[in-house]
Amino acid sequence: MGMTNETSQQRTLGTTSPLTVSALGLGCMGMSEFYGTPDEQGGTDTIHRALDLGVTFLDTADMYGPFTNEQLVGKAVAGRRDEVQLATKFGNERLPDGTMVGINGRPDYVRSACDASLKRLGVDHIDLYYQHRVDKAVPIEETVGAMAELVEAGKVRHLGLSEASAATIRRAHGVHPITALQTEYSLFTRDLEDQILPTIRELGIGLVPYSPLGRGLLTGAISADGGADGAADRRRSAYFPRFQGEALDANLALVDRVREVAAAKGCTPGQLALAWVLAQGEDVVPIPGTKRVRYLEENVGALAVELTAEDLQALEQAVPRGAVAGDRYGDMSHIDA
Repeated sequence: MGMTNETSQQRTLGTTSPLTVSALGLGCMGMSEFYGTPDEQGGTDTIHRALDLGVTFLDTADMYGPFTNEQLVGKAVAGRRDEVQLATKFGNERLPDGTMVGINGRPDYVRSACDASLKRLGVDHIDLYYQHRVDKAVPIEETVGAMAELVEAGKVRHLGLSEASAATIRRAHGVHPITALQTEYSLFTRDLEDQILPTIRELGIGLVPYSPLGRGLLTGAISADGGADGAADRRRSAYFPRFQGEALDANLALVDRVREVAAAKGCTPGQLALAWVLAQGEDVVPIPGTKRVRYLEENVGALAVELTAEDLQALEQAVPRGAVAGDRYGDMSHIDA
């Protein structure tokens, strides 16, 4: 698409094994699971619209659905594969009925998971293949060694890690260049700034923030009495403490401040929150997720929001780094620390 407006912006992840992607990606998980009712048609329409707008960096994982999200993404990009940078993940092992088996980083599993993902996606290679969670029972060198074999075999082009600690990232990168780290990062989640961000910048690894809108909180669409998507929406469970009781009230007060800054800027709160993430560096590519075209279009509008030093300072004051109430997960044991 010969689009010359802001939607054709690109950024490059990684310097040793660089991958050029759209400046904004699209998280596809919620089309199939976790955030309310799955919507295959809405998801497909959103992916098609994303590609038309120049949002070509699509993020999925084998566990989403489980397995059905990769199939949805694969069908949606059929015939347009050469426009797309496709990222998927392995490591959160699940059964077809959805049961969580656990985190698996064993080399034989890495190989079989990749083959299964390629089949579901209907493609001959994956552009960016992530270990979804670090398996603390398997040395990272063994897992990444198996991932490197996939690169040599032509099944995978670039390697990534998700939710890995600075020490793990360093060890992994010593085995094979890591192109990107995917982790949660937003105005509401900034703990990676202490050790992880300096480490990946030293090593030349890009950052792919998931939940850059604080799981929707920063859009202003969630209120104390509603806004999440029904009983199937896990955000209302104890799994996400920031959405519970007093923590939610405290966090919504922060969102009100973001809303004020956004109003002064002439954009939506979500656009402002995304613009903040985009402003953290040219090596940062957020992947806000949605299954609705209108939210995708709103998110793309963030690319046109230019933040001044004053705007960034106003946001720092509106949401001081430690002000958010509640852990990002109820059980943080699956996070490599």
